[in-house]
Amino acid sequence: MYRRTNKYQKNINQSYSNCANRESEPVQDYDKPRQIPKLRRIIDIADFDSGGPVTHKIELLKTDRIDCYDVVVDGQLWQRRMGWSCVLAALRKAMPRLAGE
Repeated sequence: MYRRTNKYQKNINQSYSNCANRESEPVQDYDKPRQIPKLRRIIDIADFDSGGPVTHKIELLKTDRIDCYDVVVDGQLWQRRMGWSCVLAALRKAMPRLAGE
């Protein structure tokens, strides 16, 4: 058997006492889960590459799944139940880089 040092034994006793103190405390009422709002995220894009500024508004709305959104672009429904990474990938593909001068 390995020898227990005083420091190690003191840490063990302290951890057991902390655990016992936590168990003896009364359980507090947990906050009720918040209601998820219908409009979850908004992405505003101002594109200055085409001469004048062109703005687009992408709204991500609540769906029946917590990790998916209904995507509305400039007031028109674009996609139903789309994940965050797919939204960002579609945005990246829709806004390609322009060749520099």
